[in-house]
Amino acid sequence: MTVNLLDFDAASLEAWFAQLGEKPFRARQVLRWMHRFGVDDFGQMTDVAKSLRAKLAEAAVIHGPVPVRDSIAADGTRKWLLDVGRGNAVETVFIPEANRGTLCVSTQVGCALECAFCSTGRQGFNRNLSTAEIIGQLWHANRMLGAVKQLGVGDAGERVISNVVLMGMGEPLANYDNVVAALRLMLDDNAYGLSRRRVTVSTAGMVPAIDRLREDCPVALAVSLHAPTDALRDELVPLNRKYPLKELMAACRRYLQNAPRDFITFEYVLLAGVNDRVEDARAILRLVRDIPCKFNLIPFNPFPGSGFRKPSAEQVRRFQEILMAADIVTTVRKTRGDEIDAACGQLAGKVMDRSKRTIVKFPSEAVV
Repeated sequence: MTVNLLDFDAASLEAWFAQLGEKPFRARQVLRWMHRFGVDDFGQMTDVAKSLRAKLAEAAVIHGPVPVRDSIAADGTRKWLLDVGRGNAVETVFIPEANRGTLCVSTQVGCALECAFCSTGRQGFNRNLSTAEIIGQLWHANRMLGAVKQLGVGDAGERVISNVVLMGMGEPLANYDNVVAALRLMLDDNAYGLSRRRVTVSTAGMVPAIDRLREDCPVALAVSLHAPTDALRDELVPLNRKYPLKELMAACRRYLQNAPRDFITFEYVLLAGVNDRVEDARAILRLVRDIPCKFNLIPFNPFPGSGFRKPSAEQVRRFQEILMAADIVTTVRKTRGDEIDAACGQLAGKVMDRSKRTIVKFPSEAVV
């Protein structure tokens, strides 16, 4: 039975090579060819012994995701719909900016958390993505953006993807083992060599997994907050009923002990008349008063049947000013890729819903 080598981080690849009777440095060679050069053909791995190349061709494949759709918005945002089998697809978004290129990666097919304002959560949940399917999004994007090294060239060119955020479809920490293996590849100098500060995991608040990540692979952490009180957050983010705000804030303080950045990022989707009032902003200040943090405010991106409205620009400005007056760095996320449904909260893809709920059709849905 063949294995997909994109499923292996460095340690597991070395272990698999050991089973073949090969030395660890051979695994590192293949790791570089796969991830730094974007190669999927063992025959092109010119510094690997021919006998090993033949052995690998029989026992393994390098199989990246299959693109179903490639959409580019007027602002340069690019979204790929990627087939993950059995009629399911996930979405990956590349956001170019003047001083960085950010790739937004999905970690699950659908999502089980059912956050009230999120289109992905309306679809139900199918399964976790494998390590190959998670890291394969970065592997594929690098190839499509021309960001891989030319074969045989020793020096890296300009890094097109400088930042990776696990903020696409799914809750990353609900797929812990596969996500951590993918994170290790992102950080590995033989693979993508990204800084821990430039790789961000977003979570709705899975407290035990936040503690595990702090010990296993601390990267930048973003917490989807969205409400200043348990009563409101229970409605917007049902996970809060299991891990309420007191526990979540304590986990954030613990995470800072090992975090590569000296602050936690709080994501906050502003919903008109729901959580965007002046009193909500002041309650937020009381909640995070002893946590070094920054806020990323996200005006709600409407989708069919959401039941929520986008706040006015004036309301967003007032909310931001209250937080900034308390010396909290507060940014307002620009809407990018809206016309290709690549904006925050709009990723939908296509999911065969195993939760038996009605599937809602979204504009980003494609037949695969």
